[in-house]
Amino acid sequence: MTLGVLAVLAMAFVMFAGFWTDWLWYRSVHYSSVFTTTLWTKIGLFAVFGLLMGIAVGFNIWLAYRLRPPLSAMSLEQQSLDRYRMGLAPFKKWVLLAVTALVALIAGASASGQWRTWLMWVNGVEFGQKDPQFDLDVSFYAFDLPWYRFLLAFGFAAVVLSLIAAAITHYLYGGLRITSPGARATAAATGHLSVLLGLFVALKAVAYWLDRYGLAVKSSDFKATGNWTGLRYVDANAYLPAKTILFCIAVICALLFFATLWRRTWQLPVIGFGLMVLSAILIGGLYPAIVQKFQVQPNEQAKEAPYIQKNIDATRKAYAIDGTKAENYSGKSTVKAKDTLRADADTAASYRLLDPNIVSPTFQQLEQKRKYYQFPTTLDVDRYAGKDTVVGLRELNIKGIPKRNWINDHFTYTHGYGAILASGTHTDANGSPVFTESGLPTTGTLGTYQQRIYYGEKTDQYSIVGGPQKELDYEENGEKTTSYKEKSGVSLSNTFNRAAYAVAFSEPQILYSGAIGDGSRILYNRTPKERVEAVAPWLTIDGDAYPAVVDGRIQWIVDAYTTTNGYPYASRTTLGDTTADSLTVGNQQRTVVAQQNQVNYIRNSVKATVDAYDGTVKLYEWDTQDPVLKTWMKAFPGTVEPKSEIKGDLLAHLRYPQDMFKVQRELLTRYHVTDPAQFYSGSDAWQVPDDPTNKDGNAVPPYYLSMKMPGDTAQRFSLTTTFTPNGRPNLGAFMAVDADATSKEYGRLRLLRVTSDVPGPAQVQSKLNGLPSVATFVRDMKGADSDIQYGNLLTVPLDGGFLYVEPVYAQGRNALYPLLKKVAVSYVDADQPEGDTTKDTTVFEDTLTQALNAVFGVEAPTAPTTPPGTTKPPGTTQPPASNDAALKQAIADAQKAYDAGQAALQKGDWTAYGKAQEDLQAALQRAADAGAKLKTPGSGG
Repeated sequence: MTLGVLAVLAMAFVMFAGFWTDWLWYRSVHYSSVFTTTLWTKIGLFAVFGLLMGIAVGFNIWLAYRLRPPLSAMSLEQQSLDRYRMGLAPFKKWVLLAVTALVALIAGASASGQWRTWLMWVNGVEFGQKDPQFDLDVSFYAFDLPWYRFLLAFGFAAVVLSLIAAAITHYLYGGLRITSPGARATAAATGHLSVLLGLFVALKAVAYWLDRYGLAVKSSDFKATGNWTGLRYVDANAYLPAKTILFCIAVICALLFFATLWRRTWQLPVIGFGLMVLSAILIGGLYPAIVQKFQVQPNEQAKEAPYIQKNIDATRKAYAIDGTKAENYSGKSTVKAKDTLRADADTAASYRLLDPNIVSPTFQQLEQKRKYYQFPTTLDVDRYAGKDTVVGLRELNIKGIPKRNWINDHFTYTHGYGAILASGTHTDANGSPVFTESGLPTTGTLGTYQQRIYYGEKTDQYSIVGGPQKELDYEENGEKTTSYKEKSGVSLSNTFNRAAYAVAFSEPQILYSGAIGDGSRILYNRTPKERVEAVAPWLTIDGDAYPAVVDGRIQWIVDAYTTTNGYPYASRTTLGDTTADSLTVGNQQRTVVAQQNQVNYIRNSVKATVDAYDGTVKLYEWDTQDPVLKTWMKAFPGTVEPKSEIKGDLLAHLRYPQDMFKVQRELLTRYHVTDPAQFYSGSDAWQVPDDPTNKDGNAVPPYYLSMKMPGDTAQRFSLTTTFTPNGRPNLGAFMAVDADATSKEYGRLRLLRVTSDVPGPAQVQSKLNGLPSVATFVRDMKGADSDIQYGNLLTVPLDGGFLYVEPVYAQGRNALYPLLKKVAVSYVDADQPEGDTTKDTTVFEDTLTQALNAVFGVEAPTAPTTPPGTTKPPGTTQPPASNDAALKQAIADAQKAYDAGQAALQKGDWTAYGKAQEDLQAALQRAADAGAKLKTPGSGG
């Protein structure tokens, strides 16, 4: 008995340990309200619905037993059942309780899983937008309908289980007879079962009524568009009236079942039920098929046009692309002067030659310093001092510890050290990154900041810090040690907590190790994604957290989304598929969001930060108009800080998230078309091209790049992508979003539809591979046993055409990291005379400056000031050295404005023509001013 009690207590403690450690963790990060709200919601749903199910089933078993007939004259059938009744007699109460408890536990566990549905229903905020069919607010479909469907499913389960349990009890005690002569059921059993059947049919009536609204969020295949959500012609004109008719029939049928309490006959209910089944087949199935076959298919485009328009409008609004309109972009250069093109190329973009997807091994070899440090496979792009910068954190690599044991793994080696920064736009003479922050400890442009990294993307093991055991801080002229002083993590000072964690982590040494004492704290859940997911389980987390040094601390910035799949008429997309590209496949650091979640509404509503030193998690409201976020903020008050709390230093590092952009670009492959007829035909459908720099067949990733879109006067930090027409390799469109959170136009999507035949990324890559100079380079590198790696193929609009820039890396056999060796540049222009050097010109040179000079056939306006062999940082052309240069620049600008005006005049684009005239007038004024200064003594002319 003692051993049994001890075993039960041990099992109870094992189950309790998980609960207790979770509570301690949430309390340590100051989000205990999330834990308690979630816990009490689950307990409440478990108790209420478990109790309701238990009462429903138990009551019907008890009622069937009470309505049992007298067994004075038993048939042979009843005599054979008598031994079962005799066996159950002493335990009938316990059997009743056991069956009731079992169904209650199952139902309660199922209901507790609906805690999100309940919280969204009870806290739902209106969208302020109504669906076009039923004129109901979108919140009904997003928040209310899922809860009603759960209640309906629970009602069906309760009635069916009660019906089965009651039928078995009636049969066991003689209320139902199968082989006995005479009536098959007693009047009491008939009445009881009829009521249950009536309830079932009544619930079916409710299901028919809800199905009417469900048509607005129903997914189906539509050959013209593929995935489709919402009503089509046959839904609105056949299924919708059919559901209404079936609802009325089901109500009548339910009343007939209830009437058996007085009529004591099954005749009318059975007839009514048969009528309902027949109606479901004819009205709910055959009639819509006839409408589709004979009304819709002969003239499908015209019939479906109004519904396609509703789908287009709803989808564009649900994915926040409703403000995106395709602007025609000719692909034909508006500038003929080569020197002007060359000058414009310098300022069109800050061409990022350092590819963060390739140079991680370079960071690893040059800045790892110790084997127990590591960098992520894919580095990040950020802005420091207004310049594009490649960033990587030197995180702990547990596999690189010289001697592996429990103390070293969890007490001595506990953190990484330092943020490494490199200029994104140029390299040194050898092709290595130009580091602006490096060393151990790091020094450079960042100044003084907390360099220890206890929380990071690569930190997935627990550490115990702050106790008697000292930690290795870093090695530089000897070992430096430290002891963690923050209040992060959970205290292990008391035996009970130590025992709980020893059980939870299956590590008994936590309980008795002398390395743990006063001040010891355990750190776990250490990746930014894990921490944000834990404190905000209602958010969908972006696949790429990135670090930034903010106010003297390294902060992980995590983009988070609110989603729903209940937006009426908006087509659904699978996030896992949509956000996959050539970088996410096989990359553990940059994963796809939400795996295979299907959604049809998404907003980047929350920006989260995780402090790399103490693990502090903060959630900031970003989209202040999002009703889904407002709903969750009502459910979890105090967890999300207002947008005004985002300070300027942090704001400067916030950017438009890649996964949101990838979802939007995938939708815009079809939904850039707003005309129903054209949408139906699919004649203008696009696709996201495969990444031409590798052969895995995955989509090209979007690229962060500071650049100017047509009409812009200054570069903007942007996220860019390209499109190609379905089944064709030429460039169909180019899209960029203002990714700088400090910009007033942050989030503005600009979509350039290319109206001429311009080569796409794959064609440019193919032409590059076919250059004799490339063949020679590859042959030489292969002869030296070196591997060639193509960097990001950047696309930049330039004076009506497109400029492609691609860095090329080489890694020798004995080299441990790739170096930038060449730069490929191609300027594609659909409207240049044959033989002109600016027509679809592709070059392959040692530096970016040389490549730009070669592609346009002229030298840079000002000589580069960088050392020989160094790529010149683009976007940094120097101001005119004299008034003579200023005059030449003004004349060139005037010519450019005049050409743009003539091109706009030919197209009848009066808006562009007016702007060109304004630019022409301003250029002429600058020319006049410069000319006047040339005539003035001492003016520098």
